[in-house]
Amino acid sequence: MLAFAPPMARTNRVAPRSTEEHRMTPRNLTILGATGTIGVNTLDVVARHPDKFRVVALSGLNQIDKLAAQCRQFQPRYAVVLDPDKAVTLQGLLAGSQTEVLVGMEALEFISALPEVDSVMAAIVGAAGLRPALAAARAGKRVLLANKETLVMAGRFFMEAVREHGATLLPIDSEHNAVFQSLPADYNGDPARHGVRRILLTASGGPFRTRAVETLKDVTPEEAVAHPNWVMGKKISVDSASMMNKGLEVIEARWLFNARPEQIEVVIHPQSIVHSMVEYLDGSVLAQLSNPDMRTPIAHSLAYPERVEAGVNWLDLAKLGQLTFEAPDFARFPCLKLAYQALAAGAAAPAVLNAANEVAVAAFLDRRIPYLGIAASLESVLGRLAGMAADSLEDLMVADATARREAESLIAHG
Repeated sequence: MLAFAPPMARTNRVAPRSTEEHRMTPRNLTILGATGTIGVNTLDVVARHPDKFRVVALSGLNQIDKLAAQCRQFQPRYAVVLDPDKAVTLQGLLAGSQTEVLVGMEALEFISALPEVDSVMAAIVGAAGLRPALAAARAGKRVLLANKETLVMAGRFFMEAVREHGATLLPIDSEHNAVFQSLPADYNGDPARHGVRRILLTASGGPFRTRAVETLKDVTPEEAVAHPNWVMGKKISVDSASMMNKGLEVIEARWLFNARPEQIEVVIHPQSIVHSMVEYLDGSVLAQLSNPDMRTPIAHSLAYPERVEAGVNWLDLAKLGQLTFEAPDFARFPCLKLAYQALAAGAAAPAVLNAANEVAVAAFLDRRIPYLGIAASLESVLGRLAGMAADSLEDLMVADATARREAESLIAHG
């Protein structure tokens, strides 16, 4: 049956399970963004452990055939899409199955707060992922956060919801997951108490790390999405090429770990083996290493505090030979500098930056602006709108919409 805008589920908190209980009972999952790279990798890990995980709900955007195939394999109770026409198509593909097709943003919030769901993989790309991730936090779920924009746009409000409703937050980005693994188990958001001096986020440098700066004006979308180490979607691949991805991660780290901006540094590490590090006051540096495969942080967060096999190749350091590191060049990566500026400005500046970036990247992929036009657009929009109010979620949504209109206008008028 096709349902529109279902009533919100009761937001009862799911009590934490003991390790012994987890071994006996599968953990129930909602996977938001199931057809994207994170969603596909999540389902790959889930399929390896049918005794530990059960899929209750899936969502997708445009890849309806793929979502239908996932539903046939994992037999969730619900499948959600945003577009009514696509919902009708999905319903037809799932005729005779037990999966109920829902549609709309309210439906995403509904499956994020289902009482029977233990964990929510929040992997919807972009600002559209904020509301369902927030619904999961308010329902006291274990939130596996792969959506950068939730913290970039509304970090203070999201972290308040996590604390107020007793949710558990586990980061999926390989960098933040590495930091999480390198911090003390009882870390409580107080770097000074735990002797943390710096958080070091590693970055591959993307496809243009060594390319002559004067040739960046000629970069094509095909070149920008050809990441040397990771297989990702087009938008995040462009963000990686410009290092906006890393800039957004700096803003995320500020909220995830309650670190001051000056405590978060970026270091380029082309091999993508050291996923991030934490430096302590005694001079120790703890790091998490693995092959560049998103199934590692996904498996870690799905099973936490246990460890489960993820299908990832074992790391052979002797074969690898060497690990190298270098400082980022802001002249080559101006988007990274803009992200630090937005974080320092505070208020609505990070939300403005994120919204303008989504518009600019889409325009670049559509060949409406050149590659260097991305940073130029962001700088202009940020300069005009960084001071917008950010006293509520509603303020941030206004800032987001305003920044999108401003970016579109700038791009349309050259």
